[in-house]
Amino acid sequence: MTAGNMQYVRLGKTGAVISKIGLGLMSYASVKEGDAAWQEWVIANEKGDVFLQQALDAGINFYDTAEMYSEGRSEVWFGEALKRLLPKSRFTREDLIISSKIFPLRTMTTGSDFAGLQKGLSRKAIHAAVEGSLKRLQLDYLDVYFIHRFDPNTAVEETMRALHDLVVAGKVRYLGASAMYTWQFNKLQQAAERNGWTKFTVMQNHYNAIYREEERDMIPYCIDSGVALTPYSPLAAGILCRAKIEGDSHRATTDKIQRNRYNRSGDDEVVAAVAAIATERGIPQAQVALAWVLAKPGVTSPIIGATKPHHISDAVAAVGVTLGKEEIERIEKAYQPHAVAGFV
Repeated sequence: MTAGNMQYVRLGKTGAVISKIGLGLMSYASVKEGDAAWQEWVIANEKGDVFLQQALDAGINFYDTAEMYSEGRSEVWFGEALKRLLPKSRFTREDLIISSKIFPLRTMTTGSDFAGLQKGLSRKAIHAAVEGSLKRLQLDYLDVYFIHRFDPNTAVEETMRALHDLVVAGKVRYLGASAMYTWQFNKLQQAAERNGWTKFTVMQNHYNAIYREEERDMIPYCIDSGVALTPYSPLAAGILCRAKIEGDSHRATTDKIQRNRYNRSGDDEVVAAVAAIATERGIPQAQVALAWVLAKPGVTSPIIGATKPHHISDAVAAVGVTLGKEEIERIEKAYQPHAVAGFV
């Protein structure tokens, strides 16, 4: 399925239709005077509308946020931005796949304050969290609701029953999980299977050309069980878009996520291979790096971040880029095993 330059696929085994590129909303937030900056690079208020407008115009229908992004203010911005922009777009609400996530280490209550007691993936925490997200987003339901991490302190049966009840109540259409070990994901899935509850349809995992540890276990598991992959950080926080890794760049020195996950042995060689192929093809590196992810089995819709207009246009163009076998081998041959990252 195509519309303009965008292509659409089914979300795993479901009948839902999703664009092959998703826009992550961590970069945008509704910020009031005096609010502390959650990340230095967050784009505030209606300045973020430019990116949502560009994404809607490009045919992107998958939008991913989380209660922890800017401590709930990303959800607030998106709810307000949708009211401003969706009526003027080609889409209706029913055309969109909107997801949010509960972060089990701390759960949003009201305003920008995190709860101190009701943490985790208990029934109480899950129901409070989804109600909070829906209120901030000004939506009646979420298309996908993700658990952002695994909660070792709550029985998996309690978590899966609570999530199933959200589906039955119509507040959530599909369930997703993110950033956990395969044994943890399987434990949750088996609890749902045993009890006839709704299982996870989507895995939002950490995956790109310089972090491929998911290929060992999680990706094969998801392919075998029909779970769609919507990987985050497909460009390794922008590292794969540069000619070489710059450990002292502005983002490298201010973004603790990038600093803690990347700049490992072998990464430079992978980035250099992506850069060389991009030069040979006469296209931006981002298109090559995203084309690599899109070519991988099981991948449905990588989630990109965008803080400059060309980030979205490059991502959309990548959908039409097909890498040859020799190009893929050049990108992959320098890869070295990495320490597991992204689960905590």
